[in-house]
Amino acid sequence: MPTNTPQFIILFLLAVSLSALFTLLVRKLALRWQIVDQPTEARKIHRQPTPLLGGLAIFGAFSLAAIIFLLWNDSYFTGYMLPKHIIGIILGGLVLMIGGILDDKYNLSPGKLIIWPVAASFIVIASGIGIDFISNPFGNALALDLINIKVLTWQGVPYYFTPLADIFTLVWLLGMVYTTKLLDGLDGLVSGITVIGAMVLFFLSLTPQVMQPETALLCIIMAGASLGFLFLNFHPARIFLGEGGSTFVGFMLGVLAIISGGKIATALLIMGIPILDVGWVIARRLWSKQSPFKSADRKHLHFRLLDIGFTHRGTVVFFYIISAVFGSVALLVEGRYKFLVLAVLFVFMFGLGLVLVLKARRQDGKKIQT
Repeated sequence: MPTNTPQFIILFLLAVSLSALFTLLVRKLALRWQIVDQPTEARKIHRQPTPLLGGLAIFGAFSLAAIIFLLWNDSYFTGYMLPKHIIGIILGGLVLMIGGILDDKYNLSPGKLIIWPVAASFIVIASGIGIDFISNPFGNALALDLINIKVLTWQGVPYYFTPLADIFTLVWLLGMVYTTKLLDGLDGLVSGITVIGAMVLFFLSLTPQVMQPETALLCIIMAGASLGFLFLNFHPARIFLGEGGSTFVGFMLGVLAIISGGKIATALLIMGIPILDVGWVIARRLWSKQSPFKSADRKHLHFRLLDIGFTHRGTVVFFYIISAVFGSVALLVEGRYKFLVLAVLFVFMFGLGLVLVLKARRQDGKKIQT
């Protein structure tokens, strides 16, 4: 057990407490400002108008806890993780919050919504967070930082534009943002998976192969902030993440995966089922000549599970278990074995999707006959 375990526990409890408090405050504000989700669409399964803006509570708790610790003990942020990285993460999150509030209030178009995640990703990349290489389980790693173009020097520190690395980082972050955004269809689903994902990345950061306690601190803070919100977000939810929250948690999981030693494969295992589900839905929309960035519909895996008889809570817990199992496996395997687990996950998802589609068609056939 790491010698700084008490600090991890303190930060976790601080983030949980702050998030729970902020959630209550944000809920009152959302009700006062009438920023609520009305159950007017067929895909929405809640019966009563439910407050939005929940992401503000997670963002506020994470940011405040991170700043408190940075001011309290900045010795953690003098090596791999620097204060400018924390500032970049918080500023990126703030941009997502602004876009989320505007959408929750005014229902922005998909074309306008994508501006905020792109801007947040650029801010993080500019702060120095990025993917420099991609591990190859069968050979040498693929370097992405071979080309560096100096942009400016600020306070004696040079800043570079690294085309391959920066573009790959942008695509990765946008992919994670839209995964959680489109997955956010059931009470507690996204916030709970965020808790699991952040905890897996926390333990990963403390493995001998990685050993980044500063990264572990951010992971445990994010896990606590998400858990504090989950208390009021689990079914039946008394508050929703909203646009800002559903994009912020994906953004954070993407960032934490990068700074946890660039463990993209681990994040893919944690979020494997949601990512494959969202990928399938986007492909279907493109095939039907629809916008891939529109709001979620009832074609997602979690809605299909509801349609065949799963309960609301049962469906959410099923996703929790899958994320926890594959995330835990990622802590135990390395290299090509992790690639093998990803292949198993893909086969599992394909088989599950096939079973659900066939069962849905069978049910539709029975309805037609009756």
